[in-house]
Amino acid sequence: MNLDELRTALTELDGQLVELVARRQALSEQVAAVKRATGRATRDFGREREVILRGRTAAQRLGVSPDLAESLLRQLIQSSLATQEQAGVAAQAHGSGKRALVIGGRGKMGGWFVEFLASQGFRVSIADPAGGLPGFDYLADWPNDPLEFDVIVLATPLSATANLLQTLAKRKPRGLIFDLGSLKTPLRTGLDALVNAGCRVTSLHPMFGPDTELLSGRHVIFIDLGNAAALQEAQELFAPTMAERVVMGLDEHDRLIAYVLGLSHALNIVFFTALAESGEAAPRLAKLSSTTFDAQLDVAGRVAAESPDLYFEIQSLNEYGGESLLALQQAVERLVAAVRTKDSEEFTAIMNRGRAYLDVRAAARAR
Repeated sequence: MNLDELRTALTELDGQLVELVARRQALSEQVAAVKRATGRATRDFGREREVILRGRTAAQRLGVSPDLAESLLRQLIQSSLATQEQAGVAAQAHGSGKRALVIGGRGKMGGWFVEFLASQGFRVSIADPAGGLPGFDYLADWPNDPLEFDVIVLATPLSATANLLQTLAKRKPRGLIFDLGSLKTPLRTGLDALVNAGCRVTSLHPMFGPDTELLSGRHVIFIDLGNAAALQEAQELFAPTMAERVVMGLDEHDRLIAYVLGLSHALNIVFFTALAESGEAAPRLAKLSSTTFDAQLDVAGRVAAESPDLYFEIQSLNEYGGESLLALQQAVERLVAAVRTKDSEEFTAIMNRGRAYLDVRAAARAR
């Protein structure tokens, strides 16, 4: 065959591959239905291992890279799990006949929750200065609405959420109320006002972004504010998913988030700031590549693309934020001192201590 004929054959084969993926997705929906009917868990790690090992063996036999086969199969498994999870959420119909209000529903995470609640059968209304979304009710003046909702979600910036919580406390709506704030200590006064008003309130922190389709391996943190019924009801929203549900106190949350978000964000901000101020032109560095640098650059690029206002709030509003920034500063100073003094023993000690910490963390995650 000539080049054009070869390209035509490849195009046809690509189309067949996509058709096969579609057929696989359809089978995944049937698998989800059977699992629901028999009470089996959505995810089966043993089965996934079998699929991947069998794929690697077949790839080896056919002269295809086993790593390529594994990567492809993992993507297909992730897609299949997402299909099964979404089908399970819809089948649960937890919100059938109920109403939900998402204040800030036009935002990224607000929009995610609009779709998530709608998939459970809730009739969702959106309250947002930017307007509504096609297919959903729009509530232009929620402070003066009767607020006859079963669930009220605040997906608003931290700077606004505290006042909105107090506004809701004055109204005392009957439904479950929770915010999605990345920090909780700045919201303490508003959350306390709702508790004191006798409202059914808790507080959530979804530890994933708005582009997330599969919740397996993702964490949703639930803040215990003393209302066991509200806490349970909020957790039940995620029961049909594979998300890991973690319950903790308000102060414990922000102490941990100072490291999980604050430290990781700060490290990446420092990384791309050092590059930007290094004097090395970006086009010149773009010609070079290393595994570690490329991986770090990828993460830093995602951080740089986020909202500076949100990330500043996470750094500046956390009552425990200074602790992680000080730890970062001290670690950098210790590293710089070891390098300047050519102290190989200190440098090795730094590396070994970090490796030991990471090993302990990995073991804890595996349990």
